[in-house]
Amino acid sequence: MSKIVVVGANHAGTATINTILDNYKGNEVVAFDANSNISFLGCGMALWIGDQISGPQGLFYQTKEQFEAKGCTVHMETPVMRIDFDAKVVYAKGLDGTEYEESYDKLVLATGSLPILPRFEGGDLDNIQQVKLFQDAAEVVKKLENPDIKTVAVVGAGYIGVELAEAFQRNGRHTLLVDMAPTCMANNFDPEFSAMMAKNLEDNGIEAHYGEGVDHFEGVDGKVTKIVTNKGAYDVDMVCVCIGFRPNTQLVKDSGMELFRNGAILVDRHQMTSIPDVYAVGDCATIFNNSLDGEPGYIALASNAVRSGIVAGHNIGGTPLETPGVQGSSGICIFDLKMVSTGLTETAAARAGVEVKSSTVTGCQKAPFIEHDNPDTTCKIVYDAKTRVVLGAQLASTYDMHGNINMFSLAVEKKVTVDELALLDIFFLPHFNAPYNYITLAALTAE
Repeated sequence: MSKIVVVGANHAGTATINTILDNYKGNEVVAFDANSNISFLGCGMALWIGDQISGPQGLFYQTKEQFEAKGCTVHMETPVMRIDFDAKVVYAKGLDGTEYEESYDKLVLATGSLPILPRFEGGDLDNIQQVKLFQDAAEVVKKLENPDIKTVAVVGAGYIGVELAEAFQRNGRHTLLVDMAPTCMANNFDPEFSAMMAKNLEDNGIEAHYGEGVDHFEGVDGKVTKIVTNKGAYDVDMVCVCIGFRPNTQLVKDSGMELFRNGAILVDRHQMTSIPDVYAVGDCATIFNNSLDGEPGYIALASNAVRSGIVAGHNIGGTPLETPGVQGSSGICIFDLKMVSTGLTETAAARAGVEVKSSTVTGCQKAPFIEHDNPDTTCKIVYDAKTRVVLGAQLASTYDMHGNINMFSLAVEKKVTVDELALLDIFFLPHFNAPYNYITLAALTAE
């Protein structure tokens, strides 16, 4: 039996702890977390801010008490100050001043990620917000009770920025969306799909400022009143900055542990780091990208964090288990436009130097004679130009077609060719799809 210390108890840490406690009885598990809560689903913050859910209660799926009932010792609001990897000791200090020296046989680093916050002039003005933790969202919700906050600027037009733009607009605020990129969600979709979302945002009243970089903020009486970009100045009452995340690996900076180019901890397929008996999971660690031949990469998603925690938990418990890697499957739903993707886009393939082709088809979701609830869906398949192996896919529709992306995810993982996909046994029933459905047609018409 082993003593296992887990640093960080959000999604990846929670998955690791539960895997060990549920499957390998008798181990001693001690967890440290700097926060006051566990398992906050940050993807639901925008729904809370936009009044699409009644409150944050459902955004948590694990508690300290649930861990303790399984036998885990949990220290909340107790940040780890340093780790002696040679002596195998973790040093932590609670907010109440209590100090801890915890030895371990196995260590799990689940320290997550931190928001990227450039040092803009005026960045310390009140009502300039970041939105990652529960406390961040709660602060924004509280401030929105003030009717004087009429205009909100969101800096960053990735998934989180677009979701927040919708949320503020639904909350009755005039909303600006600012990004240096020429469109929204440029890292997740190819331009023709991003254009669909950009139009959707515009049609719903979002004032977009693409191709603009923030220069500084201005304020009156300590509160932000203006956002100034390289192309203009705009009056605002609140700003949310969400331009991305970086791995939180400060604890290992002097350890000699091998790191990825962005500072994430390099792990093997068992989630083990370059230091024996030390594992890393979630947003602080690398992951294997199947759409790039299993190369180490960085894809910060809660779904990936959970899977990495499960893999680490089983390996720590004594069951050898390798991660199969991921495709970066993700999705978004904004003003009823649903967009999902997995693997490489053409844009990402070009950046990576991968020669690809693509095939795109737009067709109605169900049989054409179904007269109601039968909107069009656009489907794009990206595949290797030489081997014809499927490397990615993107879909967009007002219809809930999200389940199809899971099939494409598996196709990427298992290296299915576009020609094999064309003959896949996809069932037909008019209530669900068309006899010549858009997936089959996109595969059949691939060059």
